[in-house]
Amino acid sequence: MGMGAAACLVLSCLCVSCGDPVETSFNPAYFDLPETAFFPTETNIPADNRLCAEGVELGRYLFYDNRIAATSDHPEGVSCSECHRQAAAFDCGADNLRFVRGGLPLPLQNLAYNTRALGWSGTAVYPATTLEDFIRLTLADSAEFALPTDSIIAHIAAIPLYPKLYEAAFGTQDITLDRTAKALAQFVRTLTSTHSKFDRYMRGEERLSDEEMQGYVLFTTEEGADCFHCHGGAGNVLFSTYMLAVNGLDESDVPYRIPSLRNIAHTAPYMHDGRFATLEEVIDRYSEHVYATPHISPLMHHADEGGVQLTPREKQCLKAFLLTLSDEDFITNPRFSNPFTK
Repeated sequence: MGMGAAACLVLSCLCVSCGDPVETSFNPAYFDLPETAFFPTETNIPADNRLCAEGVELGRYLFYDNRIAATSDHPEGVSCSECHRQAAAFDCGADNLRFVRGGLPLPLQNLAYNTRALGWSGTAVYPATTLEDFIRLTLADSAEFALPTDSIIAHIAAIPLYPKLYEAAFGTQDITLDRTAKALAQFVRTLTSTHSKFDRYMRGEERLSDEEMQGYVLFTTEEGADCFHCHGGAGNVLFSTYMLAVNGLDESDVPYRIPSLRNIAHTAPYMHDGRFATLEEVIDRYSEHVYATPHISPLMHHADEGGVQLTPREKQCLKAFLLTLSDEDFITNPRFSNPFTK
């Protein structure tokens, strides 16, 4: 063997021993969220955590696996899906109320398009600027999971299912908090609700009834129900600005995140503390019982009159419109369901 060939062989061995990525078979199936008419084109997907089929699959298993946080006191464990049920648009559900730091979970829907802070009070609770950060801090929060994160990671590593899933998603069987948060973030970002009756109306596929259309007019006009400033409409089909606002709910003058109204028929009870059991109660409050507190949002244009003062017929129409935001495909989509029960 000549010197040139020997040098090449040595260099090749060095490259292999250093883990040269050229020699690996790691080739994840990357994909982008499908473009949906009237939806934002901007997402919060970071360059170092692109969506891939393998990462989403791993995140889906982690989302539903209660074994990752089982303890001797609670051998049944807990999972993300305990507080975020698909049938409740990934909210907790009226029969399964879960309070953390005085608030209910927010529904996990269309979060890939939320470019603002997360949670009811944003960075006041978690200093998170990305979905990955928010998930990482949630896993570390004893109010959410009763185990420290190193124990959660050890539990995951001890389950035979996971090393191969991590390898497929990240090219290594090493299970870390960072990769766990990234996989969960990938799955959560795929939870998109885009096929409600309102969406089909916007795409010209279906008509709204006269009552629903009257409700939509009320929703999107200041002289009507005046909902659109905070919750959007045709120009903001996420149905939230995701901003913090004081909404005149009571005299506390505390700002909370403006939630999306999508799938509102499935996310009762309402408000951060679940004080209203029905949509009728919510509509009545904004109609006649708004508190004009010192720091109330300037978008609450009718606060000084106690609310928008809707007639019974207008309330009926407004509710009819809100129900068009329900997406039955979303709450039954098998791609979002529990993989352990398929």
